[in-house]
Amino acid sequence: MTKRICIIGAGPSGLAQLRAFQSAAEMGAEIPEIVCYEKQSDWGGLWNYTWRTGTDEFGNNCHGSMYRYLWSNGPKEGLEFADYTFEEHFGKPIASYPPRAVLFDYIKGRVEKAGVRKWVQFNTIVRDVREVDGGFEVTVRDESTDSESSSVFDHVIVASGHFSVPNVPEYPGFEGFNGRILHAHDFRDAREFTGKDIMIMGTSYSAEDIGSQCWKYGCKSIVQSCRGGSTGYKWPENWKEVAGLDRVEGKTCYFTDGNEATVDAIILCTGYKHHFPFLPDSLRLKTANVLASDDLYKGVVWNHDPRFFYLGMQDQWYTFNMFDAQAWWVRDAIMGKIDIPDIAAREADVARRKAEEAALEDDFACIDYQGAYTQELIDETDYPSFDIPASNAAFYAWKKHKKKDIMTFRNNGYVSPMTGTEAPPHHTPWKDALDDSLEDYLKI
Repeated sequence: MTKRICIIGAGPSGLAQLRAFQSAAEMGAEIPEIVCYEKQSDWGGLWNYTWRTGTDEFGNNCHGSMYRYLWSNGPKEGLEFADYTFEEHFGKPIASYPPRAVLFDYIKGRVEKAGVRKWVQFNTIVRDVREVDGGFEVTVRDESTDSESSSVFDHVIVASGHFSVPNVPEYPGFEGFNGRILHAHDFRDAREFTGKDIMIMGTSYSAEDIGSQCWKYGCKSIVQSCRGGSTGYKWPENWKEVAGLDRVEGKTCYFTDGNEATVDAIILCTGYKHHFPFLPDSLRLKTANVLASDDLYKGVVWNHDPRFFYLGMQDQWYTFNMFDAQAWWVRDAIMGKIDIPDIAAREADVARRKAEEAALEDDFACIDYQGAYTQELIDETDYPSFDIPASNAAFYAWKKHKKKDIMTFRNNGYVSPMTGTEAPPHHTPWKDALDDSLEDYLKI
């Protein structure tokens, strides 16, 4: 009897899983029956931009955290698919930091070529997953028809991501702030803040990038609240780093180092939660945003029930090609090509990985660690191997270029670990490239 597989989410991780099974079928293997549920009307996950915030057209929490004018904040050479290069997709080498529309086009190109859209049910939200005899009962609501249904699957793969449910702190005075308070999840258009004084809270990638977007599109000033200490970057003259926020009075923010600033808007770049409201405690991953996730053997197998899997739940240096490595490994485990050991061995694997992560000394060591993890999974499957050290080198150079000048790092180019081709410079420096459309980006 053919196995039935449920994939939750058709973002980069879910699409990687679809492509992994399709690749096996392409080589003549008999693959399971596959159903992928996607709550949005199109695939691509966070790369599928929507203007909506709060709730979507069906009243569900809006998944998207994508904003207009976003350009990749890491080199494309670190995320390139091993089986589908940027050069193959675009017919020529392109610059190292594509905007959202370009990356979305690339992501779609591979799965469109693979012909896997038939496996995806769009506008379908997973409501509940329960263990039953022989597998898992998955209950979904098809929002297009406003109807609910349940099906039983042998395996479930959670690929719903962990950058869509915001972590929102509260500080004294927020309730009386005479401006706008929003989380990065609801940020959409930097032009909203042209001519405004803003406060950015946090030191994450979203903090530095949303702040940079607002600077690029003409905000008046930026105050960045850095609770954990300075970022060490050389910001423009109208960008000031201060300590953690203490309180807000009216439109004035008071910080723990004695600084204060009167602002028009507060943007909370305070991270996201691993949030799976459709799962019971027996299946629900509870972990911090770390490189070695809790309770996941090999980073993908749910230790408490090895028929259940997660993709892309780690903190990420590597992204698309790491998701591929995970998806190929999960595919082979489901198809019986990889043996999953007993619970003692699974728990020992997690403990070892967590201890190794705890010993990492800096970001460069973290890059090496995740590169080695990706290589480990590749070595156990038929995913096309690629030059991991070359990907690491692109990440190293990116880190150094950001430290040199965070407002110009996107003007640099790197060598593709897949083709060996060095990326050409973009036709316009990032700070002057106000049109982020696919058409403008690809013009010569």
